[in-house]
Amino acid sequence: KEERGGEEEEKSEKEEQEQRHGESGEQESVGGKRKRVNYHNIRAHMNPLSDYRIESCPVSPQEMNWSSMYPAHFAKDGTSMTGKRVTVADVGCGFGGLTVALGPQLPETLVLGMEIRGRLVDQINDRIAILRKNSPGHFQNVAAERANCMRTLPCYFERGQLEKIFFCFPDPHFKAKNHRRRIINDNLLAEYAFVLRRGGILYTVTDVKDLHDWMKSKCESHPLFEMLTDAELEEDPCLALAMNATEESKKVDKRDGDKFPAVFRRI
Repeated sequence: KEERGGEEEEKSEKEEQEQRHGESGEQESVGGKRKRVNYHNIRAHMNPLSDYRIESCPVSPQEMNWSSMYPAHFAKDGTSMTGKRVTVADVGCGFGGLTVALGPQLPETLVLGMEIRGRLVDQINDRIAILRKNSPGHFQNVAAERANCMRTLPCYFERGQLEKIFFCFPDPHFKAKNHRRRIINDNLLAEYAFVLRRGGILYTVTDVKDLHDWMKSKCESHPLFEMLTDAELEEDPCLALAMNATEESKKVDKRDGDKFPAVFRRI
Protein backbone atom coordinates (compact mmCIF):
# COMPACT_ATOMS: atom_id res chain seq x y z
CA LYS A 1 0.00 0.00 0.00
CA GLU A 2 2.78 2.42 0.89
CA GLU A 3 4.53 1.66 -2.42
CA ARG A 4 1.31 2.11 -4.40
CA GLY A 5 0.48 5.30 -2.49
CA GLY A 6 3.93 6.66 -3.28
CA GLU A 7 3.42 5.95 -6.99
CA GLU A 8 0.05 7.73 -6.97
CA GLU A 9 1.53 10.73 -5.19
CA GLU A 10 4.40 10.87 -7.71
CA LYS A 11 1.93 10.60 -10.60
CA SER A 12 -0.22 13.38 -9.12
CA GLU A 13 2.81 15.65 -8.76
CA LYS A 14 3.83 14.88 -12.35
CA GLU A 15 0.36 15.72 -13.70
CA GLU A 16 0.34 18.94 -11.71
CA GLN A 17 3.77 19.85 -13.10
CA GLU A 18 2.67 19.10 -16.68
CA GLN A 19 -0.40 21.26 -16.22
CA ARG A 20 1.70 24.09 -14.83
CA HIS A 21 4.16 23.88 -17.73
CA GLY A 22 1.25 23.66 -20.17
CA GLU A 23 -0.04 26.97 -18.83
CA SER A 24 3.33 28.69 -19.19
CA GLY A 25 4.49 27.10 -22.43
CA GLU A 26 7.71 25.74 -20.88
CA GLN A 27 9.56 22.51 -21.65
CA GLU A 28 9.82 19.58 -19.27
CA SER A 29 12.62 17.05 -18.90
CA VAL A 30 11.33 13.46 -19.09
CA GLY A 31 13.77 10.56 -19.05
CA GLY A 32 16.66 12.86 -19.82
CA LYS A 33 14.94 14.19 -22.97
CA ARG A 34 13.30 17.53 -23.56
CA LYS A 35 9.57 17.13 -24.04
CA ARG A 36 7.51 19.92 -25.56
CA VAL A 37 4.31 20.57 -23.63
CA ASN A 38 1.52 22.08 -25.67
CA TYR A 39 1.09 25.74 -24.75
CA HIS A 40 -2.55 25.97 -25.71
CA ASN A 41 -4.60 23.13 -24.27
CA ILE A 42 -7.95 24.29 -25.65
CA ARG A 43 -11.39 23.05 -24.68
CA ALA A 44 -13.66 22.15 -27.58
CA HIS A 45 -16.77 23.66 -25.97
CA MET A 46 -17.85 25.86 -23.10
CA ASN A 47 -21.39 26.38 -21.87
CA PRO A 48 -22.25 30.04 -22.60
CA LEU A 49 -25.09 29.93 -20.06
CA SER A 50 -22.85 28.96 -17.15
CA ASP A 51 -22.79 31.49 -14.36
CA TYR A 52 -19.13 32.45 -14.28
CA ARG A 53 -17.49 35.85 -14.58
CA ILE A 54 -14.80 36.82 -17.07
CA GLU A 55 -12.61 39.25 -15.15
CA SER A 56 -11.73 41.37 -18.18
CA CYS A 57 -15.39 42.12 -18.94
CA PRO A 58 -16.11 45.84 -18.49
CA VAL A 59 -19.10 47.12 -16.57
CA SER A 60 -20.03 49.35 -19.50
CA PRO A 61 -18.52 50.34 -22.89
CA GLN A 62 -17.24 53.57 -21.35
CA GLU A 63 -15.13 51.53 -18.90
CA MET A 64 -13.45 49.48 -21.64
CA ASN A 65 -9.75 50.23 -22.14
CA TRP A 66 -8.70 49.14 -25.63
CA SER A 67 -5.05 50.24 -25.38
CA SER A 68 -3.55 46.77 -24.82
CA MET A 69 -5.31 45.42 -27.91
CA TYR A 70 -4.90 48.42 -30.24
CA PRO A 71 -1.75 50.22 -29.02
CA ALA A 72 -1.47 52.16 -32.28
CA HIS A 73 -4.92 53.65 -31.81
CA PHE A 74 -5.37 54.08 -28.04
CA ALA A 75 -3.21 55.65 -25.34
CA LYS A 76 -2.49 53.71 -22.16
CA ASP A 77 -5.24 55.59 -20.32
CA GLY A 78 -7.76 54.30 -22.89
CA THR A 79 -8.28 57.55 -24.82
CA SER A 80 -8.41 57.24 -28.60
CA MET A 81 -5.47 58.74 -30.49
CA THR A 82 -7.01 58.27 -33.94
CA GLY A 83 -10.68 58.86 -33.22
CA LYS A 84 -11.52 55.26 -34.15
CA ARG A 85 -13.76 52.80 -32.33
CA VAL A 86 -14.27 49.09 -32.77
CA THR A 87 -16.96 48.79 -35.41
CA VAL A 88 -16.65 45.16 -36.54
CA ALA A 89 -17.14 42.13 -34.26
CA ASP A 90 -16.42 38.50 -35.10
CA VAL A 91 -18.46 36.65 -32.49
CA GLY A 92 -17.21 33.17 -31.65
CA CYS A 93 -14.08 33.84 -33.70
CA GLY A 94 -12.54 30.42 -33.00
CA PHE A 95 -8.89 30.38 -34.10
CA GLY A 96 -9.17 33.91 -35.52
CA GLY A 97 -8.94 33.15 -39.23
CA LEU A 98 -11.69 35.58 -40.19
CA THR A 99 -10.64 38.21 -37.65
CA VAL A 100 -7.12 38.33 -39.09
CA ALA A 101 -8.36 38.25 -42.70
CA LEU A 102 -10.65 41.21 -42.09
CA GLY A 103 -7.66 43.36 -41.07
CA PRO A 104 -6.27 43.94 -44.58
CA GLN A 105 -9.79 43.90 -46.08
CA LEU A 106 -10.94 46.71 -43.77
CA PRO A 107 -7.70 48.64 -43.06
CA GLU A 108 -9.48 51.73 -41.72
CA THR A 109 -11.69 49.72 -39.36
CA LEU A 110 -10.99 48.26 -35.93
CA VAL A 111 -11.95 44.57 -35.89
CA LEU A 112 -12.48 42.58 -32.68
CA GLY A 113 -12.61 38.80 -32.48
CA MET A 114 -14.67 37.64 -29.49
CA GLU A 115 -14.26 34.13 -28.11
CA ILE A 116 -15.34 32.51 -24.85
CA ARG A 117 -12.31 30.19 -24.55
CA GLY A 118 -9.46 32.08 -22.93
CA ARG A 119 -6.53 30.02 -24.17
CA LEU A 120 -7.81 30.30 -27.72
CA VAL A 121 -7.86 34.09 -27.35
CA ASP A 122 -4.25 33.95 -26.14
CA GLN A 123 -3.30 31.97 -29.24
CA ILE A 124 -5.00 34.47 -31.56
CA ASN A 125 -3.31 37.44 -29.92
CA ASP A 126 0.06 35.65 -30.11
CA ARG A 127 -0.55 35.18 -33.83
CA ILE A 128 -1.46 38.84 -34.26
CA ALA A 129 1.66 39.92 -32.35
CA ILE A 130 3.83 37.90 -34.75
CA LEU A 131 2.04 39.39 -37.77
CA ARG A 132 2.59 42.90 -36.41
CA LYS A 133 6.27 42.17 -35.83
CA ASN A 134 6.80 40.67 -39.30
CA SER A 135 4.72 43.34 -41.07
CA PRO A 136 5.35 46.69 -39.34
CA GLY A 137 2.43 49.06 -39.63
CA HIS A 138 -0.03 46.31 -40.51
CA PHE A 139 -2.56 44.31 -38.46
CA GLN A 140 -2.76 47.12 -35.91
CA ASN A 141 -6.52 47.13 -36.45
CA VAL A 142 -7.25 43.55 -35.32
CA ALA A 143 -7.35 41.99 -31.85
CA ALA A 144 -9.14 39.29 -29.86
CA GLU A 145 -10.89 39.45 -26.50
CA ARG A 146 -12.27 36.78 -24.24
CA ALA A 147 -15.99 37.39 -23.88
CA ASN A 148 -19.27 35.58 -23.37
CA CYS A 149 -21.32 37.42 -25.97
CA MET A 150 -24.54 35.67 -25.03
CA ARG A 151 -24.38 37.44 -21.67
CA THR A 152 -22.28 40.58 -21.93
CA LEU A 153 -22.17 41.93 -25.52
CA PRO A 154 -23.70 45.34 -24.58
CA CYS A 155 -20.91 45.76 -22.01
CA TYR A 156 -18.45 46.21 -24.88
CA PHE A 157 -20.37 48.26 -27.43
CA GLU A 158 -22.59 51.30 -27.27
CA ARG A 159 -25.88 51.61 -29.07
CA GLY A 160 -25.36 51.67 -32.83
CA GLN A 161 -21.58 51.30 -32.58
CA LEU A 162 -21.07 48.30 -34.89
CA GLU A 163 -21.10 48.33 -38.67
CA LYS A 164 -20.74 44.56 -39.09
CA ILE A 165 -21.17 41.54 -36.85
CA PHE A 166 -20.23 37.98 -37.91
CA PHE A 167 -21.52 34.60 -36.71
CA CYS A 168 -19.55 32.01 -38.65
CA PHE A 169 -19.99 28.29 -38.10
CA PRO A 170 -21.47 28.58 -34.59
CA ASP A 171 -22.15 25.54 -32.43
CA PRO A 172 -25.38 23.99 -33.81
CA HIS A 173 -26.53 22.57 -30.45
CA PHE A 174 -28.51 19.81 -32.13
CA LYS A 175 -30.55 18.71 -29.11
CA ALA A 176 -33.84 20.57 -28.74
CA LYS A 177 -33.20 21.19 -25.05
CA ASN A 178 -30.01 23.06 -26.00
CA HIS A 179 -31.53 25.31 -28.67
CA ARG A 180 -31.58 28.11 -26.11
CA ARG A 181 -27.77 28.06 -26.32
CA ARG A 182 -27.79 28.90 -30.02
CA ILE A 183 -26.11 32.22 -30.68
CA ILE A 184 -29.00 33.40 -32.88
CA ASN A 185 -32.31 33.51 -31.04
CA ASP A 186 -35.15 35.95 -30.44
CA ASN A 187 -33.74 37.52 -27.29
CA LEU A 188 -30.18 37.92 -28.56
CA LEU A 189 -31.31 39.42 -31.86
CA ALA A 190 -32.65 42.35 -29.86
CA GLU A 191 -29.14 42.90 -28.45
CA TYR A 192 -27.55 42.60 -31.89
CA ALA A 193 -30.01 45.17 -33.21
CA PHE A 194 -29.04 47.42 -30.29
CA VAL A 195 -25.28 47.38 -30.96
CA LEU A 196 -25.65 47.55 -34.77
CA ARG A 197 -26.13 50.93 -36.41
CA ARG A 198 -28.91 51.39 -38.95
CA GLY A 199 -27.71 49.89 -42.19
CA GLY A 200 -25.28 47.63 -40.28
CA ILE A 201 -24.84 44.08 -41.53
CA LEU A 202 -25.30 40.80 -39.67
CA TYR A 203 -23.60 37.77 -41.28
CA THR A 204 -24.39 34.12 -40.56
CA VAL A 205 -22.62 31.14 -42.15
CA THR A 206 -22.92 27.47 -41.26
CA ASP A 207 -22.51 24.03 -42.79
CA VAL A 208 -25.56 22.68 -40.94
CA LYS A 209 -28.75 23.11 -42.96
CA ASP A 210 -31.02 22.83 -39.92
CA LEU A 211 -29.11 25.58 -38.11
CA HIS A 212 -29.14 27.73 -41.25
CA ASP A 213 -32.93 27.44 -41.49
CA TRP A 214 -33.19 28.29 -37.78
CA MET A 215 -31.01 31.41 -37.99
CA LYS A 216 -32.62 32.58 -41.20
CA SER A 217 -36.16 32.20 -39.86
CA LYS A 218 -35.28 34.01 -36.61
CA CYS A 219 -33.75 36.95 -38.47
CA GLU A 220 -36.54 37.13 -41.05
CA SER A 221 -39.18 37.25 -38.33
CA HIS A 222 -37.41 40.03 -36.41
CA PRO A 223 -38.81 43.50 -37.20
CA LEU A 224 -35.37 45.17 -37.21
CA PHE A 225 -33.66 42.97 -39.80
CA GLU A 226 -34.15 42.48 -43.52
CA MET A 227 -32.38 39.98 -45.78
CA LEU A 228 -29.91 41.24 -48.37
CA THR A 229 -30.59 40.50 -52.03
CA ASP A 230 -28.34 38.26 -54.13
CA ALA A 231 -27.13 41.31 -56.06
CA GLU A 232 -26.06 42.99 -52.82
CA LEU A 233 -24.26 39.86 -51.66
CA GLU A 234 -22.26 39.62 -54.88
CA GLU A 235 -20.80 43.08 -54.20
CA ASP A 236 -19.78 42.27 -50.61
CA PRO A 237 -16.17 40.99 -50.32
CA CYS A 238 -16.61 40.32 -46.60
CA LEU A 239 -19.07 37.50 -47.30
CA ALA A 240 -16.42 35.57 -49.25
CA LEU A 241 -14.07 35.90 -46.26
CA ALA A 242 -16.80 34.79 -43.86
CA MET A 243 -17.36 31.68 -45.96
CA ASN A 244 -13.72 30.80 -46.65
CA ALA A 245 -11.30 32.42 -44.18
CA THR A 246 -12.23 30.62 -40.95
CA GLU A 247 -10.56 27.41 -39.87
CA GLU A 248 -13.97 25.70 -39.71
CA SER A 249 -14.67 26.65 -43.33
CA LYS A 250 -11.43 24.97 -44.40
CA LYS A 251 -12.53 21.78 -42.64
CA VAL A 252 -15.79 21.91 -44.57
CA ASP A 253 -13.86 22.34 -47.84
CA LYS A 254 -11.72 19.28 -47.10
CA ARG A 255 -14.79 17.07 -46.84
CA ASP A 256 -16.57 18.82 -49.74
CA GLY A 257 -19.36 19.99 -47.45
CA ASP A 258 -21.97 22.66 -48.14
CA LYS A 259 -21.96 26.16 -46.71
CA PHE A 260 -25.14 28.12 -46.08
CA PRO A 261 -24.89 31.92 -45.74
CA ALA A 262 -27.63 34.32 -44.70
CA VAL A 263 -26.94 38.06 -44.44
CA PHE A 264 -29.23 40.70 -42.97
CA ARG A 265 -29.34 44.47 -42.74
CA ARG A 266 -30.28 46.35 -39.58
CA ILE A 267 -33.22 48.64 -40.42
